[in-house]
Amino acid sequence: MSVKLFEPLPESDEVLGLLQPFVREWFTRKYSKLSPPQRGAIKLIKERKNVLISSPTGTGKTLAAFLGILDDLLAKAVRGELEDKVYAVYVSPLRALGNDMRRNLVEPLNEIRQVMAEKGIKEVQEVRVGIRTSDTSPSEKQRQLRKPPHILITTPESLAIALASTKFKERLKGVEYVIVDEIHEMASSKRGTHLSLTLERLALWSGEFVRIGLSATIHPLEKVAKFLVGKDREAWIVDARFAKPVDIRVICPVKDIVNASAEELNKAIYEKLVELIKSHNSVIIFTNTRHSTEKVAFKLKQLLEKEGLADKVETHHSSLSREVRLEVEEKLKKGELKVVVTSTSLEMGIDIGHVDLVVLLSSPKSVSRLLQRVGRAGHRIDAVSKGRVIVVDRDDLMENTVLVKLALDRKIDRVRIPRNALDVLAQHLISLTIEHGEIPLDTAYEVTKRAYPYWNLSWEDFLSVVKYLAGEYGLEDEKVYSKLYWDKEKNVLKRKRQARMIYMMNAGTIPDESKVKVYDAKTKQLLGHVEELFVQNLVPGDVFVLSGRTYKFLYANGMRIYVEPAPSERPTVPAWFSEMLPLAYDSAREMAKFRESLPSMSEKELIERYLLEPHAAKALKEYAEEQLRYVGIVPGDKTYLVEIWENIEDNTINYIFHYLIGRRGIDALSRAYAYKLGELTGTNVSVTVTDYGFMLTVPRERAVDPMEVVRGVTPENLRTLVEEAVKRTELFKRRFRHCAQRSFMILKRYMGREKSPERLQLSAQHLIKVVENIEGFPVYKETLREILEDYMNIEAALETVKRIHEGGVEVRVVGPLDVPSPFAHVIVAKSFSDVVLMEDKRKLLQRLREMVLQRIGLRQELSSTDQKTGLSFG
Repeated sequence: MSVKLFEPLPESDEVLGLLQPFVREWFTRKYSKLSPPQRGAIKLIKERKNVLISSPTGTGKTLAAFLGILDDLLAKAVRGELEDKVYAVYVSPLRALGNDMRRNLVEPLNEIRQVMAEKGIKEVQEVRVGIRTSDTSPSEKQRQLRKPPHILITTPESLAIALASTKFKERLKGVEYVIVDEIHEMASSKRGTHLSLTLERLALWSGEFVRIGLSATIHPLEKVAKFLVGKDREAWIVDARFAKPVDIRVICPVKDIVNASAEELNKAIYEKLVELIKSHNSVIIFTNTRHSTEKVAFKLKQLLEKEGLADKVETHHSSLSREVRLEVEEKLKKGELKVVVTSTSLEMGIDIGHVDLVVLLSSPKSVSRLLQRVGRAGHRIDAVSKGRVIVVDRDDLMENTVLVKLALDRKIDRVRIPRNALDVLAQHLISLTIEHGEIPLDTAYEVTKRAYPYWNLSWEDFLSVVKYLAGEYGLEDEKVYSKLYWDKEKNVLKRKRQARMIYMMNAGTIPDESKVKVYDAKTKQLLGHVEELFVQNLVPGDVFVLSGRTYKFLYANGMRIYVEPAPSERPTVPAWFSEMLPLAYDSAREMAKFRESLPSMSEKELIERYLLEPHAAKALKEYAEEQLRYVGIVPGDKTYLVEIWENIEDNTINYIFHYLIGRRGIDALSRAYAYKLGELTGTNVSVTVTDYGFMLTVPRERAVDPMEVVRGVTPENLRTLVEEAVKRTELFKRRFRHCAQRSFMILKRYMGREKSPERLQLSAQHLIKVVENIEGFPVYKETLREILEDYMNIEAALETVKRIHEGGVEVRVVGPLDVPSPFAHVIVAKSFSDVVLMEDKRKLLQRLREMVLQRIGLRQELSSTDQKTGLSFG
């Protein structure tokens, strides 16, 4: 296949000349000239070329995709050639977008018809637009069978089900265009994997069609284009990612970010927010958790009360009902709101009107997310997207300084696309038999491998899924029955009678998340509920807060966890930890390079190159200098630091690994190191994971040389060690349930009955014991793959281990220290506070810094006698 960049872009008049006169007339009356993505995409679509369009919000992406299609359908309508079938399918990950998109198509169609009427063209067939999602009523679906929409708006799941339905799939025969919106969001998840296979089945059923992908700022575009079109097809890229000017700055709200109290910092943050809100028409404030979204909105309502603006502040996040979210979106579009505070739910989708500023409270954790959030401001091609990032401590300041510089330099994190997901493959094979009755095994393999996520799928893995679906693993006693026939004589896969009903009721990839009940292990009293995503991160011994009290996690059973009160212990896991965005690998590596270059940079250079305020530049320089003076090393990308910190109070030895490789990579590598350390010490190892490194903790009497751990984890054994480390965790138990549901090993819905999450989880935990010793069992294998490759980043961990063993990075050890080094403070403190509740964390960071400064002073006093006495420090 070939992927080509479409440049130079043709002029607006040349492209408009390709359209019907009445379409051209309508456009020029309304918009005057085409935007860059429109100039590229319309020409390519008119030439029936596959195209990926990447550009920020407000640059006319949707019209770029649709104008050429509308032009084509209206030309057919004038000639009376429109048939009762679907010509174009628009796929969006957001079900709520359907009505918005329908309005965005119906209005232009009505306006174009008026222009046609003015020109005397009156006898024209109607171009129908329809929505088909899980919200669509049965009566509406029946109407669509009789009079199908020429443009179908749907979701990935509903398209898959439509293709598997006996009658409606006939309406999809001969589809000419498929538009995939928000492709950057879908490509990085199993929803995108599912969709890529659905598109291959659609092409098998319907014939080839033009594929159009719409993406926000993403990298690398070539990879996303391949994901869009699959194998052996040509793809063109219209790269307008930087078509709009951006203005992004980091704001350090207090003069002394280290010594300011939590109260002073909070006050300064809210004063800055109020100042920004008053000086702009409409502001979106992004936080990183739903927890802080509600807190910030509540405080702003109080502060803006006297201005008469309290009722113009709203929240928007995924825990709110759809009706509430739609109401907020509508008010925002109409300009009725001054502020909307959100977590991640407004990053994509709807046209949100004329927002003129985006504020980020703390780091967005990746350059692409930063650009996407800031891109919500300035909703016109000529408007500046203005963003301000407010930081809360020195680590946050350093991270955002790097992210903003990368964004302004147009260096974007690479997208990660799941590969060879065996659970999604199981659904695909079942649907192939439903759609065709029977299909040759070789054809099924060939069709699968056309989809980008399966380009390197092995025959062995493919066959393992076929054997599982055909019931060859002998699991009938566990009520796991075959879902298709494998006729080995003819080498074909055949449909089973119940398969269609099972598929229709259970298809899709989004796992059902549920609340988990928390019980006192001794009294069996119900204490409350926590999110399942939170539970999957727990290990026995973790301490967390529930209803203002601290509890220690002991064990889990199904959708229940059992705890004991821990009134005197500090929480090790914040209640909102599962919501925290992870720092991306590429951004983390750039931050490492910046960190090690800090000692040689002047404050003036930081102000000029990184657009920092003078007090922010001073804070960064001081941070690096304190680290250098205390241990003699500023860890970065060429030098890693392993720091031994002896905590006499807890009688523990702590190994702090300053590896900046992104949190997902750290998650994987820390488990391998912990597993190896456990083998060396014969004791349980406590693991603390942050964005900047990790800490392994053992009793003091079990201390070892940490380089034994570093040398013991190799490129050859890394994956095995991580797999062994996760097999007994809550994470594995819950991810296995998700994979078992996706592969129809356990069914949520069957014969009109629905199983509760608790029953599904108990079934999954039982099945783990049954299949864990079956070599190559696809659902078990997929659970491990998903955890290591999608949830974690085993590739980043592997690259790191290779760099260490091949000498590409030097690992240095310091300690034992009685006080951790400045760069370790954030790892020791761990992010158990949040942007609006940070008192404990700030006090701890300040206390640690004071102790370091005392010791730096001690080193300065003794430096002249070091040589005489042979003393060494750090």
